Amino acid sequence: MIEGVKVKKINKHCDDRGFFAELVRDDEPDLLSKFGQASWSMSYPGVIKAFHYHKKQDDLWFFPSGNAQVVLHDLREESTTSGETEVYYMGEENQILLLIPKGVAHGYRVLGDKPAVIIYFTTESYNAEDPDEMRIKWNDNLINFNWNTQNR
Repeated sequence: MIEGVKVKKINKHCDDRGFFAELVRDDEPDLLSKFGQASWSMSYPGVIKAFHYHKKQDDLWFFPSGNAQVVLHDLREESTTSGETEVYYMGEENQILLLIPKGVAHGYRVLGDKPAVIIYFTTESYNAEDPDEMRIKWNDNLINFNWNTQNR
C-alpha cells in the first residue's frame, strides 16, 4: 500500500426503510487532519479524470453511486513507496473511503454503463487565485498506466 493512503470500509445500517451510514466523523483524526471543503461531482461512463496532485491538501474520496477505477501514483521522493502505483475499485460494488495524501497523484475512470458520483473532502478550501492542483496527463509516460480494461 502506498505510504499514507488509508481505506475505511463503510458500515451500512439497513432496515425495511432503507439504510444509514456515517462517512466522516470529527473523532477520526487519522482520516483528515482538518476539514477544508466538501465537494460533489458526476462523470459519465468511460470518462477518465486523471491525473492531478496537491502540495498542500489531502483528499478523502467516496463514490456513493456508479463505479470507478481509481489510480494512485506516489510522487513523493522521500516516501518509502515513491514511484509506486496502486489501483482501487470504488463505488456501489465496494463502498469505501480512500484517503489520498498530498504528493500522491490520483485519477479515475468511470466503469460500467452509468455515471459515477464522487463526494470528496479536502483538508484545504479551494483557492481560485492560488489553486493547489498540479496536472499530469492521463497517459503520462512517468506513471505509464494502462487504462484499458484487462480481460482476465
